[in-house]
Parts: sequence; C-alpha cells; structure tokens
Amino acid sequence: MTAIAQTQRPSRARKRDRRDPFRATPLTKAALIFTIFLSVFPLYWMVVIASRTTAQAVDVPPPLLPGGNLGENIRRVFATENANFITGLTNSLIVSSTVTVSVVLISTMAGFAFARLRFRGRKVLLGSILLTMMVPIQQMGVVPLYQLMVELEWTGTLQAVILPFLLNGFGVFLMTQYTEQAVPYELVEAARVDGASTMRIYWNVVLPAVRPGMAVLALQTFMLNWNEFMWPLIVLTPENPTVQVSISFLTGTHTTDYALIFTGTALSVLPLLIVFIVFGRQIVGGLMEGAVKA
Repeated sequence: MTAIAQTQRPSRARKRDRRDPFRATPLTKAALIFTIFLSVFPLYWMVVIASRTTAQAVDVPPPLLPGGNLGENIRRVFATENANFITGLTNSLIVSSTVTVSVVLISTMAGFAFARLRFRGRKVLLGSILLTMMVPIQQMGVVPLYQLMVELEWTGTLQAVILPFLLNGFGVFLMTQYTEQAVPYELVEAARVDGASTMRIYWNVVLPAVRPGMAVLALQTFMLNWNEFMWPLIVLTPENPTVQVSISFLTGTHTTDYALIFTGTALSVLPLLIVFIVFGRQIVGGLMEGAVKA
C-alpha cells in the first residue's frame, strides 16, 4: 500500500501543476475589467448628468451618483419646441429601419451572386465595389448630391435621407465573404439538381445559412444611419429633423444646458440598446462563427 501511495503522489502533484490553457490569468481579468469600465462608464456618466440640473452638472468635483431630476429633464426635452424631438425620433426610426432592410436585402442578394454564381465580369464588378469603399463618397459628393435633391424637389423630405444610403459597398463585401464561408458550392449544386431556381436557392438555402451575418450587418447599418448627422442637417429642415439634428437644437443660444443635451442623448441611445438586446444573440453568434471559420 505504501508503494502504491508513493506512486500516486507524483501523478496527483502533476495534475495539480497542470494548468488549464483556457483559464484567464489575473492580468487578463484585470485587462477585461478595465475594458468593461471604459465601455460602460460613458453610458453611466450620461445617465448621471441627465438626472442632474445644469448647475450640478458643472460642479467641481463633478457628481458621480445619479440625481432625481431625470423626469423633469425628459419633460423639458420633449417640451423644447425648436428641437422637435418626437419628430426626430420618429424620422430616425423610419430612415434607419428602411435603409437597414434595403442594405441587408440587397447585400445578401449581391453577396450570393458574387460568391456562388458564375457570370462574366464578376471579379471586375466586385473590385469596383471595393474601390467605392476606399473613397469618401458622401463627403466628396455632398454638393452634387444636394443639387440632385434640389432638382428632384426632395429637400426637406425623408426621401432625401433614405435614397443615398439604400446600398452599401461594405455590406456587399461582408455578405460576399460570409456567403463563401457559410454556403458551400455543393449545397447550391444539390439544390439545382433538385430543380430549385436561383431565387428559391437564395430564399431557402442561402438566407438561413447567412442569418448571423445579416444580423451583424443590420445592427451596424442601423447604428450608422441612426447616428448620421451631417447629411440630414444639410438636406432636412429644422421642422422635420432626425434625432441627431434634434439634439443639436437642444443647446441654448447663449448658454449650454448640459443636463438637457445629455438627457436627449440618453433618449436617443435607447432604441440602439433595444435593437442590440433583441438581436444580441444572433449578433454575437455571427461574430463568433466568423472568428471560428477565419
């Protein structure tokens, strides 16, 4: 028994010394905690200032805990006439939702075509789309684009904000790469052998396979259009703004009401949080799936 115990001790010691390769080290945990703090603190600080008065917001040292003035600040935001905040929220929701649906639908169709259909000029067309990603078209083309909106008599209307963003070069590139990984050639050929048309293959084979990538693209597109400021400011009127333009009108003429601005910003962030909560699982799944396949 003594000999057996002596032979088992080294093996047990080796098991204790054997470290789990996936166990986080204290340094890794500290880095993660610091990263989470940097990510969450701006949102927390926004809520703190939104729940205070302007006088308290500029105190030194600044307040670190939420106050009790949030309800009054929200009432003031919606009561500010020149901001048209309710109109801004509604317009941003319409614009962002419409553009997101269009970008996701067109990008998945184009990605399927570039990734799994063979046609002449495919590489040239895909290369031209990649070139558009290297040029800041929105900034360089703002003058001719505005002239086009004037000719169409769309200035001051939501069409002027929706039309230029219905297609996204990055979305086409993303869905092309994702379709190449998620939809093998053999699956498409098997569907053709069974007599499925191209649109049926797209609808019944491709869309279920690329759903996580669609969720990632949808969230990114929704966020970009929700936070868009320059083009709506140029082409829309103050009476018919988007939410980011509405927030810019919350500033006073001679003074800056920080509590009012932070309250409007907090209200504008809520739809983004709701979208992330609804599609969060698919978004994380799509990112993890892409990372594993890469």
